[in-house]
Amino acid sequence: MKQLLEIIAFLALVQGVAGLLQEFTGLHWGLVHKLGFLDGYEVYASVTLLVLSFALFAAVSRWPFRR
Repeated sequence: MKQLLEIIAFLALVQGVAGLLQEFTGLHWGLVHKLGFLDGYEVYASVTLLVLSFALFAAVSRWPFRR
């Protein structure tokens, strides 16, 4: 389970960075800009993916949540 969360966090990080790079540099890479329902909200979706990835990495670092 820990490895699955790490993979999801890494993918969210990569897609968030790719979305921001595409918005500011014009690179055509990543999934955020290919989703039609996010038209006009690509930057917000990319930042949300970055925040999600940091939260997942923080949660995984405290696995298995013992006191």
